[in-house]
Amino acid sequence: MTSPWTLVVPVKGTAEGKSRLMPERSAEERLLLAEAFTLDAVAALRDARTVGRVIVVTDAGSSVAARLRETVPGVEVLDDPGQGLNAAVARGIAAAGDGPTAAMLGDLPTLVAGDVDEALEAAHAHPLAFVADAEGSGTTLITAAGRTAGADLVPRFGAGSAERHRAAGHVALTLGDHSTLRHDVDTEAELQQAWRRGVGPATARVLESLSPPAASVLQQ
Repeated sequence: MTSPWTLVVPVKGTAEGKSRLMPERSAEERLLLAEAFTLDAVAALRDARTVGRVIVVTDAGSSVAARLRETVPGVEVLDDPGQGLNAAVARGIAAAGDGPTAAMLGDLPTLVAGDVDEALEAAHAHPLAFVADAEGSGTTLITAAGRTAGADLVPRFGAGSAERHRAAGHVALTLGDHSTLRHDVDTEAELQQAWRRGVGPATARVLESLSPPAASVLQQ
């Protein structure tokens, strides 16, 4: 039997991380959506049978940190060092200890546990691996399967990250377009696509509560 994975999820505790998502909406509405994406993604991780621990790195005093503690049993929350996305991921990796370790972005509102299991089972075959986003240039997940994985797992998230992870020795996992692990949401168009695929309950509640044009997503 393979060891369970520790998953690190960096979360920006402000609306800035979703400034491209419906820019005409208020910062408060964008923050609500970003929080909902995280809640749904982390809940899917907790339901995955391959996942043992989930470590979220965010502003410990943020509303998303409070909601995670209240609604997702067993989630560990670490304070974001405030030095950018990759520094936040690195802090979570350092706290993971020995064993298979992965880092996943939190803007995956359609994520389901079965797709997490599919990816992590495949990742066990490789010392280092990654999952590219639907466009192929970004990265949604990086993994290190070794006993001391944290020493080898170096995050290189950001624009064009798929090629950087590949160049660093990560093997691209072959997952079909059906995999919810590949469909992050940064724009309104991607949000519309996510709604059609089926978003998690937290995201659905927020979308249903917003006035147009956010609610118009439901009619697409």
